[in-house]
Amino acid sequence: MENNLGPADNRGVRKAAFSLRGLVPLFSLVLLMLPVLDASAWRIQYAEQFYKLYHEHLYHYPDDTMEDIYYLEQALKADFANPLYALAPIKDKTEWERYRDLFSMHVNLKLVAAYLTLGSKYDKMNAYFYNYPWKQQNLDSLALAEKAYRVAYGYWAKAQDWSQKAWALRDVHLEAIEEWEDENVRIQGGDLDYKDTIDRTLAHLASVRDQFQKMGPGTY
Repeated sequence: MENNLGPADNRGVRKAAFSLRGLVPLFSLVLLMLPVLDASAWRIQYAEQFYKLYHEHLYHYPDDTMEDIYYLEQALKADFANPLYALAPIKDKTEWERYRDLFSMHVNLKLVAAYLTLGSKYDKMNAYFYNYPWKQQNLDSLALAEKAYRVAYGYWAKAQDWSQKAWALRDVHLEAIEEWEDENVRIQGGDLDYKDTIDRTLAHLASVRDQFQKMGPGTY
């Protein structure tokens, strides 16, 4: 991937801090995914480049949620590329503004989904009596799940903020990213509401945790 895009403005969006005790630290696989080239040829630095890596990685490794999160969070941190290299044709500054708002909204939505997926890997759907010997391990796992779900709250709030900004320019149509425009409509209309999903998920987690906490030698 050639780094000839040219910088654009920086949104100032920063990723939410999230660390999972006991997980293998994140390592960028960029060097493994790209051929050996000189530094100017393979350096990844723009939002669109990280987003494309996310899509490529999602296709090849759909279960590697931590890697997905890495690429998406890097996309939020990075500058946009020159409008010439946007993911949709851009004709003027108004389209450029709407594009950036929709991109930021969409990436935040993807991060909400990714953290919900990550949390589900540590969540427990039920607390069976025969799980008592591993009570503490299950409680620790639930704590990790809750942490991931609560990070999702933060990204949902950011997605709503960017959606509101994009909505102000809803008369500007960018055909190449109609999917993002549809997400914008669904958020503003209330059809897409991750807060409700996260609320229900956390309520179920709290119920299961309560069952584990009540376990003892007499319940086994």
